[in-house]
Amino acid sequence: MLGEFKAFISRGNVLELAIGIIIGVAFAKITTSLVEDIINPILGLLIGGIDFQNLKIVLKEAAGDVPEVAIRYGNFIQVVIQFLIVAWVIFMVVKVSNRIQLVKDPEKKP
Repeated sequence: MLGEFKAFISRGNVLELAIGIIIGVAFAKITTSLVEDIINPILGLLIGGIDFQNLKIVLKEAAGDVPEVAIRYGNFIQVVIQFLIVAWVIFMVVKVSNRIQLVKDPEKKP
């Protein structure tokens, strides 16, 4: 079983997948910082100094030990912005990859 595991883990696809996951996690942190530390403050300033993280609709106020119940749509806006950035970068990577393939094989259409 150990030999099979070693053969499985040393396959190229598994190593590429692991590297992709590690890079993806690092890219997610960069994207989160970009959105939270750069984009949202600029957007907040443009729309009147609003901090997106604090945007919420309180459905029920906190009472004693019971926390408030709120719809935190500001956080949702941040996550959507992060998603759009990641989707754009992936789109650009695929576009560049398709161009490279086209240069290598002009007969092939993307």
